[in-house]
Amino acid sequence: MTMSSQLLADDNKSKEEPLPLNDPFVGDSSFSGGVKVISDGTSTEQKRIDLFDYKLVGIIRSNQTSFISLINQDGENITLEMNETLNDGVKLVDMNQKEAIFLVEESDSYLIMNFKNEIKETSEY
Repeated sequence: MTMSSQLLADDNKSKEEPLPLNDPFVGDSSFSGGVKVISDGTSTEQKRIDLFDYKLVGIIRSNQTSFISLINQDGENITLEMNETLNDGVKLVDMNQKEAIFLVEESDSYLIMNFKNEIKETSEY
């Protein structure tokens, strides 16, 4: 191996592609604004939760109980059981293999969230 071919080989080794800055398990960062909901916290300060900041990442169903898992762009996750209230007036009421359905008690409407990060509001499901 000549000196010039060795330098060329060393140059190719040092030119590695940088790793991506986003988390491939979270998906794209198309988390956009939406309905702001307030949840009761243990402290006196209330924590604001925006359902549209979360993405549906898992659904677990069984005969005894069922759960969904949501994650936001910061990697924080929330696990909800069937009929559990996410925050004031937003309750998980149903789920299937492709989506989770929340009842917004205040407006008597439903928010349907799927795995494609789409949330649609409807008067019935």
